Amino acid sequence: MNLQTKISLGKQSEDQIDYNSNVLLFGSCFSENIGKKLDYFKFKNSQNPFGILFHPKAIETLISNAVDSKHFSEEDVFFHNEQWACFDAHSKLSHTSKDTLINQLNEQIDLTNSKLKSASHIIITLGTAWVYREISTNNIVANCHKVPQKQFKRELLSVEEITASLKQILSLIRSVNYTASVIFTVSPIRHTKDGFVANTQSKAHLITAIHQVISNQSFYFPSFEIMMDELRDYRFYQEDMVHPSQLAINYIWDKFKMVWISDQSFKTMEEVEVVQKGLQHKPFNIKSEAHQKFLQNLEVKISRLQIQFPYIVF
Repeated sequence: MNLQTKISLGKQSEDQIDYNSNVLLFGSCFSENIGKKLDYFKFKNSQNPFGILFHPKAIETLISNAVDSKHFSEEDVFFHNEQWACFDAHSKLSHTSKDTLINQLNEQIDLTNSKLKSASHIIITLGTAWVYREISTNNIVANCHKVPQKQFKRELLSVEEITASLKQILSLIRSVNYTASVIFTVSPIRHTKDGFVANTQSKAHLITAIHQVISNQSFYFPSFEIMMDELRDYRFYQEDMVHPSQLAINYIWDKFKMVWISDQSFKTMEEVEVVQKGLQHKPFNIKSEAHQKFLQNLEVKISRLQIQFPYIVF
């Protein structure tokens, strides 16, 4: 008896991720979940240089600024809640020093420019089609930074607006990197503050738009559908009933691995995991002969990996 519906993942990609790949990730928290897995297994990757970005217009703005090498100035930041912030970046980049924030923003723009040019794979996770437009400037912001809501107008991006934004994102990427594979996915995290009906409408707009732009070197990975259909049970959510549990993240990662990680990388991944688990091991007696031998063996395994892949650091 089959008690689970399965999502068809289609054929494996010909341009899979391996230990020579450079992966760049943008988007909602789910991009960071995948990024943590890539970190754990020591793949080369860079995640969200401007912090978590939830909607396509924020990602488009970042990529546009990076491609154009735009440098931020005093006009692009503001002071609120005893911190300097920028409407184009997540609050994690906020700082008590204006100059420090501006320098950080410019460093991240330069980094994004470099990573876009060298990336072999770019993963973009869209979280919502709902956006906030600052009334005084008429600009859509990436993050409101807890500025009073009366200063913004809440809008739902249409399918046409999202499609145009995604086409622009692809055009900007291709202007500096013609060969990278671009992987779109929709975050399974539900934006309950929008309401369940509005959240479903939002996700539908995102999915429809993505399928209008994917082509030869751009792809769709169904993380949203896997969560909604294969894992349709609240035991796969955290206690907030909104975010996927670690079990669900592991499950979706395994599906992603089947399609996007090369078979040749699996052996290295196993070797990396042995080291990772070894580093987390807590001995009963640190000074024991057995533990010292364990550490020596672990160092040998690390050295072997670093000879093959010098960039790997534990």
